[in-house]
Amino acid sequence: MKSLAIFCGSSYGATDLYKEGAIQLGKELARRELTLVYGGASVGIMGALADAVLDNGGEVIGVIPKMLEDREISHPNLTKLFVVESMHERKTKMADLADGFIALPGGPGTLEEFMEIFTWAQLGVHQKPCGLLNINHYYDPLVSLFNHMADQQFLHEKYRSMAIVDTFPEALIDKFYTYQPPAVKTYFKKDQT
Repeated sequence: MKSLAIFCGSSYGATDLYKEGAIQLGKELARRELTLVYGGASVGIMGALADAVLDNGGEVIGVIPKMLEDREISHPNLTKLFVVESMHERKTKMADLADGFIALPGGPGTLEEFMEIFTWAQLGVHQKPCGLLNINHYYDPLVSLFNHMADQQFLHEKYRSMAIVDTFPEALIDKFYTYQPPAVKTYFKKDQT
């Protein structure tokens, strides 16, 4: 594993714990010499994460759509910044550059990014680990929803476990190294004769 894509918010959230968690993750990425791939902004926990990696000698690749380059204020000191045409192109580029994916706390955009990449894993588009850094129990409701989906048979058990969850960056990344993707789900047509 050489790089991780991190999805996270462009604001700081309601408590400093989110920013502190992003900084801890950034330091851990730099310590392990894992390149950060993220949304390219200099604001919110996105900026705190990138700064933590850069301040600790790590490499950071940003991917930002033109329409957000000014609004999210692209980070001026990145190792590399890709400016792309659309949100879809941003996600595709991040997925191509990364060996795994982590969601930090964030809003609907963060959740949408994680859910798409998680769905891609379920469909076998990629076999990379997907994790939630559950700072301050932020993702407890999502984990409960995954459990409810599985209980109601809309999410197979083997796919529920694909969402790797931990409260500590070190432990979460350690779990990535032992991740084994499940077999891809297939459907068979019933004999029509």
